[in-house]
Amino acid sequence: MKRTLLYLLEGALMLFGLMVVVVGWQQNVALDRPLTITEERLLEVPSGATPSGLLVRLADEGVIDGALWLRLYWRFNYDGKGLQSGEYRLTPGQTARELLRQWRSGEVVQYSLTLVEGWTFRQLRTALAAQERLEQTLAGLDDAAVMQRLGLAGQHPEGRFFPDTYRYTRGMRDIDLLRQAQQRLAEVLDGEWQQRAADLPYRDAYEALIMASLVEKETGVAVEREQIAGVFVRRLSRGMLLQTDPTVIYGLGERYDGNLTRAHLREPTPYNTYVNAGLPPTPIAMVGREAIHAALHPAEGDTLYFVARGDGSHVFTRNLDEHNRAVREFQLKRREDYRSSPGAAPQGNAQ
Repeated sequence: MKRTLLYLLEGALMLFGLMVVVVGWQQNVALDRPLTITEERLLEVPSGATPSGLLVRLADEGVIDGALWLRLYWRFNYDGKGLQSGEYRLTPGQTARELLRQWRSGEVVQYSLTLVEGWTFRQLRTALAAQERLEQTLAGLDDAAVMQRLGLAGQHPEGRFFPDTYRYTRGMRDIDLLRQAQQRLAEVLDGEWQQRAADLPYRDAYEALIMASLVEKETGVAVEREQIAGVFVRRLSRGMLLQTDPTVIYGLGERYDGNLTRAHLREPTPYNTYVNAGLPPTPIAMVGREAIHAALHPAEGDTLYFVARGDGSHVFTRNLDEHNRAVREFQLKRREDYRSSPGAAPQGNAQ
């Protein structure tokens, strides 16, 4: 009797061992079999999707064989690990093993959006709305409602977002990307403010941000940022009007058609620095770190004016006589390829 039980136990163990071998072999066959696709495709994984459900779906579509073995492999090797939502790239020749590793690592397809220095908030929102793979939650909201969504109720949105390249995945919300840009700007501005030069005419970091936006819009050559900031800071400290065209253009809004007239320079909008003393009420564009740094570390000197040469650079002058001579030379006799900054429409300068 004991011998019979021993034989039965040995037989059961052999059968179990054989089953383990068969399961392992079946799993390896399923894992190492290439996906049945002939061209690259994206697999969209919505929030809450499970590996088991996706494997069944891929089997139904004929992309994989052996879904049962792959489901068992995932359960026992990855301990039922969930999936990061997004898109996964499937390529010809890729094996099921590589696909599962991709899922485990959360290697979702990433997209990018570049926010550009000098953009207005309106341009930023247009760029956000054009991202088809972002979940659009801000459509139909005015700017005030957007700022409220960000927890910044009552704050003006212009200049509050940092120009940079931001990565996102399918299903990410537009408000989340916008929040990243807002928080990044706050970090950069605070860091630069803590390292600012002494005796600047700003009451707070926000005024420095406003100044940085003027520098950003007037800068055609990067090395001139500190010089331009120096002119503006000296004019501000002496109570002189800043008289910078980009603020006038911003105040005109959609009415600006590319032609800045003398009538525009006299129009009393809140942003017209030809008629209003001091800084405009808000920034007029997004600014990069370099413009912020320049606003907080303006170049020393005695220049109070600058005028565009027409190649993107400027002539800096100390008094009105020198400035008027520069205007006659570079503005009144403009050459055909005149430009105040690289790639930009001609703009005026502090006068």
